Amino acid sequence: MTDHALPLRLRLDGAALVANWRYLDRLSGSAACGAAVKADGYGLGADQVARRLVAAGCRDVFVATWAEAAALPALGVSLSVLHGVRAEDMALARSGIARPVLNTPAQVMRWKDAGGGACDVMVDTGMNRLGIAPADIADGLLDGLALETLHSHLACADEDSPMNARQRDAFAALAGRTGARRMSLANSAGIALGPDYRFDLTRPGLAVYGGIPRGELAEGLAPVATIEAQVLQCRIVPAGGTVGYNATWTAPCETRVAIVNLGYADGYWRGFSGRGTASAGGVAMPVLGRVSMDLLALGNDAAGVGEGDWVTLPNDLPAAAALSGMSQYELLTGLGSRFERRWTD
Repeated sequence: MTDHALPLRLRLDGAALVANWRYLDRLSGSAACGAAVKADGYGLGADQVARRLVAAGCRDVFVATWAEAAALPALGVSLSVLHGVRAEDMALARSGIARPVLNTPAQVMRWKDAGGGACDVMVDTGMNRLGIAPADIADGLLDGLALETLHSHLACADEDSPMNARQRDAFAALAGRTGARRMSLANSAGIALGPDYRFDLTRPGLAVYGGIPRGELAEGLAPVATIEAQVLQCRIVPAGGTVGYNATWTAPCETRVAIVNLGYADGYWRGFSGRGTASAGGVAMPVLGRVSMDLLALGNDAAGVGEGDWVTLPNDLPAAAALSGMSQYELLTGLGSRFERRWTD
């Protein structure tokens, strides 16, 4: 909250957030269902997100870095840091606020040499991003670790790719070879691939926040975030007049235009230029011309909004991604710090 009114708001639906997680929990079957709250809870506020999910029954929370872990309140549940532990992280990691997900042989040896306690490990099964190699396991790299969860990550779970089954099978082949108490492979999209992808623990992220990585999940998920922006100025553009940088939109006739406090610095990307819409009172307002850093021009003939009124941006993430050329992940995590975040439950 702020001590003054901001011209941008995110309306955040806590009930939808919880309902999304519970839906994914049910789909996870016998596997526990965790939640990724990295990137400040996918842009919505990690503290508020994590508190609601833990209250709903989530017992496994994932962040990317130790700074993110330190920023969270004590949740009383399992907290894991996906990027492992650098030398610079050791003091905080040894404090016990979270478990590292060790990703490299050097991280494993660093943790062993420091007498580190419980940890997780990421193994690469084909994504070639983070993770030790299966051969490292065969060579005994993990011997002596207090290993809680063995992780891997699907590269193509949002597609019907043969790589999904290859990764699943490579991961399943590691069962019983590491001493890990649990195994975890499926992200949001991976949950929809079927029970043999879920192992002991799922790690949804995008779908918790209302994103839809696979069509099979669509009917059970609801949007969480809705953007609202205040009108800064109303003007009349004469026929032949242009709007915005590079004059990409020309008024075919005298046109009423509303200028609102929203732009690409807030995560409303230039890909929406001439393509996006807002609404006021249920009346559509097309985006006119280029999206600026801080400002957006909207057609105002039908809506008739005035200075100081508020407009709403659509919250359908798949549709917005298709329109803008950005991924659903970018649309969420790009939401800037200039929004007042208003939670309702």
